[in-house]
Amino acid sequence: MEEKDKVFTEAGEDHIAEKPPSLREAEGDPNQNVEQSLNLTSQGVAEGGQEDENTPEVGDKQEKLPNLIDMEEKDKVFTEAGEDQTAEKPPILREAEGDPNQNVEQSLNMTLQGAAEGQQDDENTPEMGDKQVCNYAKGKWVVDDSLPLYSGFDCKQWLAPGWACRLMQRTEFSYEKLRWQPKDCKMERFKGDEFLKRMQGKTLAFVGDSLGRQQFQSLMCMITGGLERNDVLDVGGEYGLAVPENGRPDGWAYRFPTTNTTVLYYWSSCLSDVERIDPEDPNTHYAMHLDRPPAFLRENLHRIHVLVLNTGHHWNRGKLSANRWVMHVGGVKNTNKRLSTMGDLKNFTIHSIVSWVNSKLPENPQLQAFYRSISPRHFSGGEWNTGGSCDNTIPMSIGKEIVDEESKDYSAWHAVQGTGVKILDITSSSKLRDEGHISRYSLTAKRGMQDCLHWCLPGVPDSWNEILYAQIK
Repeated sequence: MEEKDKVFTEAGEDHIAEKPPSLREAEGDPNQNVEQSLNLTSQGVAEGGQEDENTPEVGDKQEKLPNLIDMEEKDKVFTEAGEDQTAEKPPILREAEGDPNQNVEQSLNMTLQGAAEGQQDDENTPEMGDKQVCNYAKGKWVVDDSLPLYSGFDCKQWLAPGWACRLMQRTEFSYEKLRWQPKDCKMERFKGDEFLKRMQGKTLAFVGDSLGRQQFQSLMCMITGGLERNDVLDVGGEYGLAVPENGRPDGWAYRFPTTNTTVLYYWSSCLSDVERIDPEDPNTHYAMHLDRPPAFLRENLHRIHVLVLNTGHHWNRGKLSANRWVMHVGGVKNTNKRLSTMGDLKNFTIHSIVSWVNSKLPENPQLQAFYRSISPRHFSGGEWNTGGSCDNTIPMSIGKEIVDEESKDYSAWHAVQGTGVKILDITSSSKLRDEGHISRYSLTAKRGMQDCLHWCLPGVPDSWNEILYAQIK
């Protein structure tokens, strides 16, 4: 069965937090400010992420072998087997020696200190040539009768049936007709042939969770217009994504031969390297290295021209327990009390992966790197397993315009400050689109359960790709 709608299996919290005062105006003793920043950031995320204690969602089971993860079923069980234990560490940990806990303290301080220093540039709006760079997160939803860019009845070559709401019980589809229009700047309309020309001889890679996979499938449908393309090549084997004999791959890679353009997706729900603690034990726990990027990125970054990272909804203790993940930092089990909450762990990992990618930009001048902000959930009256729902089908009932200049995903915004990694900020605009979720319409959903996390396609993720397209050089 394709996807099973991922039967609502990402019950993480949005973690949309206010910026700590200590990072708004960092003054006085830098060390004191960094200490306050860490404490306030951790506190804010912990308070905003109480749902991290949720039990595992429906269908979560631990697969015996990482390469047998059912990626189109119940959110896979997120057990990417990491490789190459001697991989280069992010700059914040590269020189760390001695007491592991002391090293974590140093890396935490350096991470937040760097982010605080990076905020000094916020007063200056970056420019591209003689034009200001658009704030794509600020704007409004407008009705566009030329949409959607592909049919939800078609695109079966790329689109999982569990996300194609036209094939479900839903009867209202006005959500397909909304386009995101940034304020004070024009955003070029997406055209598949123009995308391929712009990406001629290049590779675009999505690395993240099932929301990243939705964006990947959306883009494939947008490029092809939902039409069958027998000329498109499956090149997953070139990236180690060949289909196992009795399972599904860790991702997909497709190449358009007319322009030699490759679009791929790699599953990494937490953007960390994950490896078996005991390779000989089929029931082993897994070391989840928060400061080590996935082996896939370490091995393939030099081949990628546009990279889109995301994580967020898997940072809850239910999933960690179900997947037998054990947090590691600096090559050893994490015992640092400052990395004790899900919010702390997630933020540290986001900073680590962004820092690592940023450190690789000088030797990969071809690379444009984006960190996509979190895709919001819209459960009302409960959670995925307690009667939570998103029954609204009327577009823009919450509102249609975003006027805020600042991102509502503070973790992502904070991580990219002072780096060459851009934020692909889709949180606020998507927050207005509660009618766009799969909701109760899935043919495979259990009674009383709704999917208020994943989106109908075509739908909201198409707008994410339009914003991405506008920024690809």
